[in-house]
Amino acid sequence: MPIEVKSTVRVSGGLLVKFSHASSAVGLPMTASVFLPSGGDAAISTLEEAKAEGIRYPVLMWLSGLTCTDDNVCQKGGVFPALQAHKLALACPDTSPRGAGAPGEEDSWDFGTGAGFYVDATTEGYAMNYRMYTYVTQELPALLQAEFPLDVTRMGVSGHSMGGHGALVCALRNPGTFRSVSAFAPIAHPCACPWGVKAFTGYLGGVEAGEEYDASLLLAKAPTADDSAASAAAAAGFDDILVDVGTADCFLEEQLQVQSLEQGAERGARKLTLRRQPGYDHSYYFVSTFLPEHVAFHAKRL
Repeated sequence: MPIEVKSTVRVSGGLLVKFSHASSAVGLPMTASVFLPSGGDAAISTLEEAKAEGIRYPVLMWLSGLTCTDDNVCQKGGVFPALQAHKLALACPDTSPRGAGAPGEEDSWDFGTGAGFYVDATTEGYAMNYRMYTYVTQELPALLQAEFPLDVTRMGVSGHSMGGHGALVCALRNPGTFRSVSAFAPIAHPCACPWGVKAFTGYLGGVEAGEEYDASLLLAKAPTADDSAASAAAAAGFDDILVDVGTADCFLEEQLQVQSLEQGAERGARKLTLRRQPGYDHSYYFVSTFLPEHVAFHAKRL
């Protein structure tokens, strides 16, 4: 699955590579970005130079929120110095297919284009292309391993808002793929909030079908591993799940419902560190403030 490099830029001693590729999972071209830290004092200015270093880096996958692309965290997250310091790569996929021509995909900002919700759609008009769950958990990791100097056996996942939902769900359902997980202001109980009800109805045909994509409900279940090759640690569940949310987030009560995560973790006997950050909102001002701490959290586990 060859990639087409669209741009490269040096940042914080490493290299940010923006690329596109033909996706078999979604049936359309997809765009993503990867940050590669530098392994030594020599500057790296191309992907080929990064590969020539002979180092395969652990990687943190970042899933973005509604209306976003791979650019948001790269331009607003302030994350590159921390990634370089910890020698941790970052992979940032887009949030949905683009140009699928699905009915109504351009009608609203919280459904369709830019709002794939990290599910595999089953409804007519969406089932063919809106398969972001498979893309994030299967196709993209394989591509990262094949095309970049990355070690996806040491991969964590994090994200913001819709992407926080995606990070939690993808990790909880695939502990053999993701070895660490965190989230910022996640849509924690989508089966019971307007954003989630709209997405699950439109993509899956109903809220009940969305239960397998609800982090609070997944946390309440006994930990399981998704494949026989998963380690005993993965089978037992993550040693911790880090979640940050701002107390001044305008979506906190109706859309995010992070208290449901606490309830699910308690029922499922899961370790959850939920930090309510006083006065912070839903924006990347909030995300960028605490993202270096999340990088350290993942680096320790990867």
